[in-house]
Amino acid sequence: MTDEPNQLEPMPTDWQRALAVVAHPDDLEYGGAAAIADWTDGGREVVYVLATRGEAGIDGIQPAACASLREAEQRASAAVVGVSTVEFLDHRDGVVEYGPRLRRDIAAAIRRHRPELVVTLNHRDTWGGEGGGGYWNTPDHRAVGRATLDAAGDAGNRWIFPELISEQGLEPWGGVRWVAVAGTATPTHAADAGPGFERSVASLLEHRAYIEGLTDEDPEAYARGFLTANVERTAARFGGRPAVAFEVFPR
Repeated sequence: MTDEPNQLEPMPTDWQRALAVVAHPDDLEYGGAAAIADWTDGGREVVYVLATRGEAGIDGIQPAACASLREAEQRASAAVVGVSTVEFLDHRDGVVEYGPRLRRDIAAAIRRHRPELVVTLNHRDTWGGEGGGGYWNTPDHRAVGRATLDAAGDAGNRWIFPELISEQGLEPWGGVRWVAVAGTATPTHAADAGPGFERSVASLLEHRAYIEGLTDEDPEAYARGFLTANVERTAARFGGRPAVAFEVFPR
């Protein structure tokens, strides 16, 4: 018997294109951006697809104004880590529903961009609490994460959503090899966060309006503290190296 935590495997590296699909602006910046910065530095292509524009995310700003503000913050944030393509599916923030429409929209994005790796966010009921408990996850995160896992298969089947072919000219793409879930309590793999860490902090800081609406803490202290705690917690399971954890589902 040992008290040593199970070690995480390194993330796969034999891929060229990734698609990251999440519910809101800032979802990728709360941990995933350090890995993404390192991937784009290595010449890989990463595209972001967001189900909503995060218009319900700041209490003091009306949704119509908030949507354009958070879209601009997300585009600036993505650019910091080398991502130039950011798309929005325009589902309504806060009430995203799991179902065929969401699966179809994500499958269409997968067919458009033809990734080998798909990244999404925790689709389970809670944050943390591997053995029970933890903080309750939001409906949007659960719906988008689950739909992304399903859409990775939908994208390769011409008889599911055949209108993607007839109406949009999107032929099936069965080339997704892995779906990697960030923010999970049951990770299997990790990516080195060291090379991209400072840019991950800068990337989260681009969401300044959101952070200022969330906390009275200094935005840089908040961002750096949160991200440092994340990568250091994973380090214990990744040879002592600060890292971003993922649960990887092979396709």
